[in-house]
Amino acid sequence: MTTESHHQTTSTVEITGTRSVVAAYFALTKPRIIELLLITTIPSMVLAARGWPGTTLVLTTLIGGALSAGGANALNSYFDRDIDEVMRRTRARPLARHEIQPRNALIFGIVLGTAGFAWLGVFINLLAALISTAALLFYVFVYTIALKRSTVQNIVIGGAAGAAPVLVGWAAVTNTIGLPAWVLFLVVFYWTPPHFWALAIRYKDDYEAAGVPMLPVVSGVEVTTRRMLLYTGVMVGVSLLLVPVASMSWIYLGAAIGLGAWFLWDTWRVYRRPEDAMRLFTTSTVYLSALFASVMLDVLVR
Repeated sequence: MTTESHHQTTSTVEITGTRSVVAAYFALTKPRIIELLLITTIPSMVLAARGWPGTTLVLTTLIGGALSAGGANALNSYFDRDIDEVMRRTRARPLARHEIQPRNALIFGIVLGTAGFAWLGVFINLLAALISTAALLFYVFVYTIALKRSTVQNIVIGGAAGAAPVLVGWAAVTNTIGLPAWVLFLVVFYWTPPHFWALAIRYKDDYEAAGVPMLPVVSGVEVTTRRMLLYTGVMVGVSLLLVPVASMSWIYLGAAIGLGAWFLWDTWRVYRRPEDAMRLFTTSTVYLSALFASVMLDVLVR
């Protein structure tokens, strides 16, 4: 092998190694979860502004929100690395595969979270920064550390962190938190348990092996599916409250009724056939995206 070809081979290996490291850190932030969180932020901003709030404001808010959410997810991965190795669903994550040193993941999460607070505080406002950081701290210390391994109410209470982006979006536009923002917050809050419990039913054995007291493990699938029906019903009812509270039109009302009926039907299907749980997981994701899209559409087309 010539000296030139040796250098080329070395460079290729270095580039490949760098890409692998970057990909591992990117995966540590759980980008699919971030995407879902940001989907709820933009409609909240549009509703708060009663129109398009400005592309610069939207992008700036999304960057700050993504940094905070990425930091929260990285820290969650750090504290959950032992059970991630046990569960089939999570054993391919970077820390479970030992692609990143735990200490580096901890530092990475802290840096991202701090950057998210600074970004929102400097470029948006202090209220948005405080809400976003409070959600990060709640997700890490209350949900991940205090609740996840100790109570079946883990995902119920912990869902408040995932609902916070709607408050961040509203605060970014108005520097306040209006009543419609709290309604949207409650929609996401009540949406979270049936969404996550569908996953917990599918991976019940995983959670049991990892010693995580998810509802299907502790109380059984039948109790879980009944509870899912309850939360879904409450969520649909709360979603309709946005009509009088935010003066929404028939566009949002029709979407909320139609999407809510679909979600309820699929939840009922899981109650009858628990093996359809992953179908409901998909339905719930589409539901939330479509419902919040209808909020934005209602405002922008009127």
